[in-house]
Amino acid sequence: MRILCVIPVRGGSKGIPRKNLKPIAGKPLVAWTIEQALEAQKALAGEHTVDVVVSTDDAELADTAREYGAEVPFIRPAHLAKDTTATEPVIEHAIDFYTQDGRRPDAVMLLQATSPVRLPGTLERAVRQFADSDSDSMVGVIPIGPFIWAATEPPTAQYEVMNRPRRQELTRETFRYRENGSMYITSTELYESLHNRLGGKIELFILDEVEGVDIDAMIDFSLAEHQLLTTLAPSHKKKG
Repeated sequence: MRILCVIPVRGGSKGIPRKNLKPIAGKPLVAWTIEQALEAQKALAGEHTVDVVVSTDDAELADTAREYGAEVPFIRPAHLAKDTTATEPVIEHAIDFYTQDGRRPDAVMLLQATSPVRLPGTLERAVRQFADSDSDSMVGVIPIGPFIWAATEPPTAQYEVMNRPRRQELTRETFRYRENGSMYITSTELYESLHNRLGGKIELFILDEVEGVDIDAMIDFSLAEHQLLTTLAPSHKKKG
């Protein structure tokens, strides 16, 4: 199977200026996701082909991505780098480029740089799970307890309040799962037919709880940096 791993990063960011280049645990934020993708590429060699590309509109981000080993064969057009641009057209642009280059992917692995905490082996495990399944798309999720409420009138519980389970009794089926945006794998045909990263038969890929950080605010940087330094940094030394 040929996997196109796309890491989309824009130069502009309203919440945290130049977020994707901001240093975290000794390297630019985007570098963590690039290096994780390249490690998966190496681990999967002989089983699956993985092309790792950064899609960006920003020259400095492009240079940084190349420095850390990603392909940056194009600069993303301005009309695909607006605040209002959805991710799917960005992915389809990359698919078109690689198809014209003779490297049409069977599937696309979308990785968000704002979720930099991924444990060693996570991405290759995800690719193998997708390849072994008959699913059309797969989404990375974080397990949470089933004690979810909806703010209806009156409020309604999404579990049986008269039969409240103990945590140690919870199973894969009775847990609930939160999509955190870290990782998706989707067949190329699904992008072309539905123009969506999820559809058809959907597979859940269960991430570890520590992989659930999604950087939206400065406090998220502190939490992600702590996780990177305590769980990943020993095997991800600062470049140079």
